[in-house]
Amino acid sequence: MRLHRNLVYTTIDSLNAIFNEGEYADKVVARALKKDKRWGSSDRKFVAETIYEIVRWKRLYGEIAEVKEPFDRDNLWRMFSVWAVLRGYPIPDWRQLEGVPERKIKGRFDELSKIRAIKESIPDWMDELGVKELGEKLWATEIAAQNQPAKVILRVNTLKTTKEQLRAILMDLNIETDYLKDQPDALVLKERANVFLTDAFKQGFFEVQDANSQLVAAFLDVKPGMRVVDTCAGAGGKTLHIASLMENKGQLIAMDLYESKLKQLKLRAKRNGAFNIEYRIIDTTKVIKKLHEKADRVLIDAPCSGLGVLKRNPDAKWKLKPEFIDNIRKVQAEVLENYSKIVKPGGKLVYATCSILPSENQEQVEKFLKTEIGKQFTFVKDRKILASESGFDGFYMALLERKDAPVVAS
Repeated sequence: MRLHRNLVYTTIDSLNAIFNEGEYADKVVARALKKDKRWGSSDRKFVAETIYEIVRWKRLYGEIAEVKEPFDRDNLWRMFSVWAVLRGYPIPDWRQLEGVPERKIKGRFDELSKIRAIKESIPDWMDELGVKELGEKLWATEIAAQNQPAKVILRVNTLKTTKEQLRAILMDLNIETDYLKDQPDALVLKERANVFLTDAFKQGFFEVQDANSQLVAAFLDVKPGMRVVDTCAGAGGKTLHIASLMENKGQLIAMDLYESKLKQLKLRAKRNGAFNIEYRIIDTTKVIKKLHEKADRVLIDAPCSGLGVLKRNPDAKWKLKPEFIDNIRKVQAEVLENYSKIVKPGGKLVYATCSILPSENQEQVEKFLKTEIGKQFTFVKDRKILASESGFDGFYMALLERKDAPVVAS
């Protein structure tokens, strides 16, 4: 087990782009992995995992290394040396790693791990918010679970194949998967692999989607032939799942504020063989008004803090700001009030987030049910899913039913 100079240099360059130039970790990692065609899978694995590890533990490693932002290259090397010592790598005889104080690093790790916000490597405000919303004990368990790397989960596209067939296809490529209990369309990879390079992916046999994210479309209780609206479709992970549950029968309207996201969804839908999707950009309020009381089912996958998905987005810890969360709660309330009007009497609505905060979840639903439009809905059930309990992303989903219109006597 030794460190290779070209891999470490790429890691340092990537950390500089993420920490100092505001780039997103997933984009930086994707670019880094294309840097040298001669790299084998273990080289790429080292680069990707090391970048994500140092991003995930930025605060802890920065405190141990006694460096502060903005990090210069010497600071980044010091943080890297902390990572290497704590991972048990022998420190090579390189100029940038001269005089690495191994005993001091281990000592500071033990000492600083007594402070939760440093041990779990999160900003103080996030730690305080977590305690306020979930309580000390539950938050401590949850944030520890959110710091575990995410597993790779596939959602089988049942428009094109079955779980058993896909598992066999991947097995032939030496990609081993397991079934997941109570998840009819999910396969979990035993080891990380670049599944996007497989013909099975290019032919639309599967999408990569967290296990708990896959629960949302099923919660909506769609049937073939219905008119369904996904109001915050984005790039469409849940839209595509809904299309497969509808068996391509009926009308599925995917809406978003951003045309660029819907363009991505169109490409994905083509690959998936999902052809019952219509695309609408929400550029005026008329787009929503035209659909008032027209849909059997409506999904509001609301914009949120993303505090349920830190496993797969560790850089969100550092990009997220408390004022963003204050603002997003207002947006959630508006979206619920406006988009719920699309549900026809007797129809159903799911409000979902990838947050674990009650203020973005059940509290939003409770407030909505007291509004003028909310009074026309009945609360059916909800699910609060924590990473610490499920091993996957944190999610919330609530199912509401619009009351039948009163019969007016003639």
